[in-house]
Amino acid sequence: MILVLIETDATGAVEVSRETLTFARDLSAAGGGVPIDAVVVGDPAGSVDELASQLAAYGVRDVHHATGDAFSAYGGAAWASAVQSVRETTGSVVVTAAGTPRGMEVMAHLAARLGVAMAANVVAFDGLAPFTVTRQVVGGSVLEDMVLDQRPAVFTVAGHAVEAAPAATPGDGRLVPASPEIAAADLVARVVSADPPQEDLSGGLKTARVVVGGGRGAGSADGFGDLIELRDLLGGALGVSRVVTSLGWRPHHEQVGQTGSRISPELYVACGISGAIQHWAGCSSAKTILAINTDEDAPMVAKAHYAVIGDLHEVVPAINEELRRRRGGG
Repeated sequence: MILVLIETDATGAVEVSRETLTFARDLSAAGGGVPIDAVVVGDPAGSVDELASQLAAYGVRDVHHATGDAFSAYGGAAWASAVQSVRETTGSVVVTAAGTPRGMEVMAHLAARLGVAMAANVVAFDGLAPFTVTRQVVGGSVLEDMVLDQRPAVFTVAGHAVEAAPAATPGDGRLVPASPEIAAADLVARVVSADPPQEDLSGGLKTARVVVGGGRGAGSADGFGDLIELRDLLGGALGVSRVVTSLGWRPHHEQVGQTGSRISPELYVACGISGAIQHWAGCSSAKTILAINTDEDAPMVAKAHYAVIGDLHEVVPAINEELRRRRGGG
């Protein structure tokens, strides 16, 4: 059986968790249709019943809801203990989660407790005997095959490795209450307070399907107007290179790269970005990259799927104008 840790927000299961369920269904099909169960730790923001119905649509048989005072605040060790308890109850041979900071931490705790290896940021699998997964390493710039020959197999699924899609045949989505006992040692490190999130002008950089990137080629802090318009026209997010934040042109939370956000959009439009290895580490998982640059020898141009050689201040306004024209907006 496959067990999937689900993260939630006000809308129910977050997109990357639904992507993980979709990945789990492919794995289940390859294994002859083994059941998929979900585990939810703590009280979700919305209705538990509605969450169970949503998970049923993604093929989940049982939704194990771990509740109790121990989960009133997030703690990686406590969550891992809850997942371990459910795993022992269900006899799951695979335990997985989305490759979020929380998913990574919980799966790492779980793997250490079970004495098995953990594969992070898995994007595909190839063969069940032995069970071989392909995962992103070196900031996503390299793919590595890893054999998970211990049971349970524990791994996280990289964001946007698959597209979230409901199952052709829904599951039962039965709610199964769980009240695991949590050791005092597992409650030592917990989130006791959190600052309100800073306004994210990028529109959700890490989860965006389209990201418009801006680099030194923008020229100044005032040079991002056309890029922001393109972002809005494409319904995406704005990302920038490290030099842009170092110069104070844009806030750090928009930075893409080794010391910023790592993104996996369907489309990354890199404008005026040279493509140094630090930046590439953050954007190499993009499915399609369009580079706009005056330097035809720039690393980003060489690595992009498509490139336009030209000044972004001429090319991007032309793209915006065409998008508006096609939408009947001028």
